Amino acid sequence: MAKVSWKPGTMIYPLPAVIVTCGTMERSNMLTVAWTGTICTNPPMCYISVRPERYSYPMIRDNMEFTINLTTASMARATDWVGVRSGADYDKWQETGLTPMQGEKVACPYIAESPLAIECRVKEIVKLGSHDMFIADVVNVLAEDSLIDPATGAFDLGAAGLLNYSHGHYFAQGEPLGRFGWSVKKK
Repeated sequence: MAKVSWKPGTMIYPLPAVIVTCGTMERSNMLTVAWTGTICTNPPMCYISVRPERYSYPMIRDNMEFTINLTTASMARATDWVGVRSGADYDKWQETGLTPMQGEKVACPYIAESPLAIECRVKEIVKLGSHDMFIADVVNVLAEDSLIDPATGAFDLGAAGLLNYSHGHYFAQGEPLGRFGWSVKKK
C-alpha cells in the first residue's frame, strides 16, 4: 500500500472521549478530554493533558485531583457540549443535565451517568507545549453495578456502549472481535 507523508501531528486514534470532573461539590466543573490514558499498571496511574488556558486547569492544579468519567453513546451530545463551552460562562451540570455525585476518595464530583469513574490524585505536572500533562495515581474506581456479573464478578465495560473520538469525530464503540490472547488460544 502506498503512503503519503503528512506533517507531524497527533494521529493516534481512536481515543476514549472522557469527561474530566474537577473542583469540589461546592465549585466544580467538567471538561471533555481526549488526551488521556493509562501509563502504569502497578501502581495504577493515568494521565490527562489539558491546555493551561482552560477554565478547569487551575481547579485541577490547585486541588491536585480529578476524576476521569468514561462516556457512552447516550452521553455524546453532553460530551461534545462540555468540550466546546467554558465553565466560566455556563453551569455545565445544569446545561447538560448530567448528575454530580460526591467523590469517595477525592473532593471532586463524578458523573452518575458514567459507567466508570476513575478518581485520581495528581503526582506531577509536566509542561509539554500546548498542553500540560497531569500524571496521577488512581485512588479509586467507581463501576456501574449493572455491568458487573454477580456470579463471576467480571466487569463487562464493553456492554456500556462507550464513546470514542477519532480525528474530530465521535463514534460508538464497535463490534467485539476477540478477547485478549484470542489469537494464540488453543482450540
